[in-house]
Amino acid sequence: MALLSDFQFDNRFAQLGDNFSTRVTPEPLRNPRLVISSPSAMQLLDLSPEEADGALFTELFSGHKIWSSAEPRAMVYSGHQFGSYNPKLGDGRGLLLGEVVNHAGEHWDLHLKGAGSTPYSRMGDGRAVLRSSIREFLASEALYALGIPTSRALCVTVGDNPVYREREERAAMLLRLSQSHIRFGHFEYFYYTRQHTQLRELLNFTLRSCYPECLKEANPDLAMYREVLQRTAAMVAGWQVYGFCHGVMNTDNMSILGITFDFGPYAFLDAFDLNHVCNHSDHEGRYAFHRQPAIAQWNMACLAQTLTPYIEAETLKAELAHFMPIFEQHYLRLMRRRLGWAGAQRGDSKQIEQLLQLMQDSGSDFNLSLRLLAEGKSEVRDHFIDRDAFDHWLAEHLHRKGNNADQDQALQANPIYLLRNYLAQNAIAAAEQGDFSEVRQLHSLLAAPFSERPDAMEYAAVPPDWGRHIEISCSS
Repeated sequence: MALLSDFQFDNRFAQLGDNFSTRVTPEPLRNPRLVISSPSAMQLLDLSPEEADGALFTELFSGHKIWSSAEPRAMVYSGHQFGSYNPKLGDGRGLLLGEVVNHAGEHWDLHLKGAGSTPYSRMGDGRAVLRSSIREFLASEALYALGIPTSRALCVTVGDNPVYREREERAAMLLRLSQSHIRFGHFEYFYYTRQHTQLRELLNFTLRSCYPECLKEANPDLAMYREVLQRTAAMVAGWQVYGFCHGVMNTDNMSILGITFDFGPYAFLDAFDLNHVCNHSDHEGRYAFHRQPAIAQWNMACLAQTLTPYIEAETLKAELAHFMPIFEQHYLRLMRRRLGWAGAQRGDSKQIEQLLQLMQDSGSDFNLSLRLLAEGKSEVRDHFIDRDAFDHWLAEHLHRKGNNADQDQALQANPIYLLRNYLAQNAIAAAEQGDFSEVRQLHSLLAAPFSERPDAMEYAAVPPDWGRHIEISCSS
């Protein structure tokens, strides 16, 4: 195992220079305390869980100390926000501290979110608050445990600095891990500012650092675009299968790696609702749950536009047309797994649609209903209003499963514990009073969501009335 003090840095993105990012020093938290750390994320950096108990861990990830070989940079990018182009965004409250190389030779970005103001803060204070930091930590670790591609969260620290949003809150920092922090918006920034030399440099850098296998292809640029499209389609399929609503699918929140990125007002569905909008700032419902696949394709079109200096537009258009078929392929594969269906049959899509419509009509709890189906529990029938219609669907479902169904596989695809908004809110409320035990308990359950804990089954229950309609904003 490695020690924090022994980290090996290779700051490749920083070496691109000041056209791509700006050197910024973190603004430390006052009287920092460790809220939570992720042992599995620490393993990516070859760290033992015990490292989180030391003072150095908290000091490094609250801005008080920095490695001499790190080079904190605020990245510049732009993006389409709610469909409208914003010409200059950038890291307004986060810093890429540097790139650590682990024992396996993997590069991992250390990104400190809530590190203070940068040239891209746009009159903001550059701070993150405790609630948003906890929410991102829990979401990224929960998605990882579900098998959905995502950035990771190493830890959350909190200080005594007051931060003013809708109310006075405490400043916090989250250390995010990813093998790249390049976004679709990076390409848009250099394309729309007509910095074609830098755009080509960015593209070459992304190929070398993220998609070296594409360099072996006849057209590396096209091969990379194709791979990003495939990964993005697979990621969104995972969202739809597990009822995850991202909330702010702006192009500056889309990772070039095709991983879930920049968590804001997200939510996992409780009652199934195709039209669910989890962000109360999304007044038009642009990012409603059922629109996520189409929005992802739209974002891929925005990325394609930035590559037109290097790839024929018609070629990119043809590639873009593959997005929905690829999404459907991954979606059906994952839904079959949740339903315990072996192989693929022609009527599967229609049968899944029928189940979802029954859920929609009944307001059935999405995750719990699928879990009860996987367990073969008769009480699942109580979650549907039209019992006769459900009985008819269930008979077809049992026929479709047949005698070769693998129930263990279905159980391993249907979590017992899910990050429901009310659970996150309970944990945040306790943390804001200085009690971090609920955050840590919830994290331990979400890290092993398919394993039943008899002492924690209340975390598997449907939300109480007060927790059914929690609204989340973009403020942080």
